[in-house]
Amino acid sequence: MSRPRNAPRVPLARGLLERLGVRVLHVLAPGEAGGLQRVVQLLAHGQARSGDEVHVAAVLDHANAGRPLLDTLAAGGVTTHAIAPPRRAYWRERAAILELCGRLRPGVVHTHGYRPDVVDAPAARRLGIPTVTTVHGFTGGDWKNRLYERLQRRAYRKFDAVVAVSRPLAEDLLKDDVPPQRVHCVPNAWPETAPPLDRPAARRALGLREDGFLIGWVGRLSGEKGPDLLLDALAHLTDLPVGVSVIGSGREQRALAAQARRLGVERLVRWHGTVPEAERHFAAFDVFALSSRTEGTPIVLFEAMAAGVPIVATRVGGVPDMVSPVEAALVAPADPFALAAAIRAAYCNPAPGRERAERARARLRKDFTMPPWLERYAAIYRFVGRAASPPLTGAVAVAR
Repeated sequence: MSRPRNAPRVPLARGLLERLGVRVLHVLAPGEAGGLQRVVQLLAHGQARSGDEVHVAAVLDHANAGRPLLDTLAAGGVTTHAIAPPRRAYWRERAAILELCGRLRPGVVHTHGYRPDVVDAPAARRLGIPTVTTVHGFTGGDWKNRLYERLQRRAYRKFDAVVAVSRPLAEDLLKDDVPPQRVHCVPNAWPETAPPLDRPAARRALGLREDGFLIGWVGRLSGEKGPDLLLDALAHLTDLPVGVSVIGSGREQRALAAQARRLGVERLVRWHGTVPEAERHFAAFDVFALSSRTEGTPIVLFEAMAAGVPIVATRVGGVPDMVSPVEAALVAPADPFALAAAIRAAYCNPAPGRERAERARARLRKDFTMPPWLERYAAIYRFVGRAASPPLTGAVAVAR
């Protein structure tokens, strides 16, 4: 994007991003609770603890949307900025980001999600600020969402760095003609968190009986996460004394409840809605089912690994890079029969599942820790900072 004649520039001193204490601005548009918001929270808090000056701008559809996220970020030393433009007033949203960038003069602007990628990142580039985006995954969905994702894919070509959270996503970016030198694959990480509840306490907290075989499902109730596939699988397990505990909310909850009634399994399903600190309740499950149709590097899978719960997961996206058949039972995507068979095996012979769960927990602690993850992002910031640094004569960076 060329720089308008009167647009201000942000001077970027050589080596700015190589010193401790980078000023970074993350931009996101919080929606339904999910992995994207959790990754932004972990990244922002980790960077703040490392000594960076971290700001997060949240584009809110209405006054109260995203407030819990902003409060959590602020409690961890992150400066937050709520931007609430009128509905569909994207030009006012971009103007607000332009003003914020001009006032903060961050060393890098890091966007997350299709709206910030398409609407807000150009404001940073107008000021000559390096832009980074993290690709958390694609959901498909209706025609409108597919259109947004198409615009997002085109926008990636203009970023200084595009971070994919899984190898398949990185390969998709190359197919979308994003320059290879700008593509970075950085799987998500998992921090040490509050200790999980034990099995009796977790079941009491969820209002469940302490006995009985329980299948856990945690996530956003939307098509790409595949909760309907788990219900279809449950219809093939009615000869077993099993139940399903669903934690999460979303736009498809009514349709899913109707599907459960149609399949005759509604008495086997408990809908918990959104549960605070859901990751502490995984010990309530005898097996955790991830039935997604598409994924990047799902945080919920880390939560199950940390809790030491046997995992049955669809072989999609970055999941096989997180857990191999040595650590989880992996099944074909969109196949409720295969999902049911793996759950049945976990019920009939639980010992192999428990062994895989212990290996999964060990792998989590070995391969997905926070310090290397934060350093990968710091290296990417240094990379784009050097590319944007002016010559020694003091000239300012060329706006993109």
